[in-house]
Amino acid sequence: EYEGDRNSEGQRHGFGKARLPNGDTYEGEYECGLRSGHGTYRFKNGALYTGNYLQNKKHGKGVFFYPDGSKYAGDWMHDQRQGYGEYLYANGDSYAGEWVDNKRHGQGTYVYKDTGSKYVGCWVNGIQDGPAELIHLNHRFKGRFLNGKPLGRGKFIFDIGCEQHGEYIQPVQVKEIEKEEEEEDEPPLPLEPIWKVSEITKLTPWSPHDEEPPSP
Repeated sequence: EYEGDRNSEGQRHGFGKARLPNGDTYEGEYECGLRSGHGTYRFKNGALYTGNYLQNKKHGKGVFFYPDGSKYAGDWMHDQRQGYGEYLYANGDSYAGEWVDNKRHGQGTYVYKDTGSKYVGCWVNGIQDGPAELIHLNHRFKGRFLNGKPLGRGKFIFDIGCEQHGEYIQPVQVKEIEKEEEEEDEPPLPLEPIWKVSEITKLTPWSPHDEEPPSP
């Protein structure tokens, strides 16, 4: 069903309201039969998008309300979250920063609601990766992350005015002597990096950007 403006060829053009066969509805601007310009799209499952379209795709600025109560407000390109945007998650966590292909990618800040801690730094394909700072209530960690975990040189900075320098080391997986009755090998769990302290100092200006990342 459609009610609204049409052009001389009979295509939806201008402002109109439509009900789609799947039960979704759209109210907004059309251009030559396609959703283009500003509009509001309501999904049958309770989700809602209000913002800009280009040729039936979310493109430009827009806000998306998801059925689980989460919400994204920011840039879109070809139906994907791309550019700068802010996402409020269903659990109360939030992210503000850069996006590529629907994933957190580039510089961004993620705030954990439960602890009040926040990660400020680099992301690669949705994962914490690169120079960053992890800020807690009375101390913070400055260093590099790899695949979501801190790795390599870094420092903890305490509000009382001192720093603990050191590095996160990836422990080596020790293989146990296999027993004959074990038929299936269980995949080993990834080990957490271990913090190794090198020195305690007064506050210093070192930053993870000061050095090149270790070569793989």
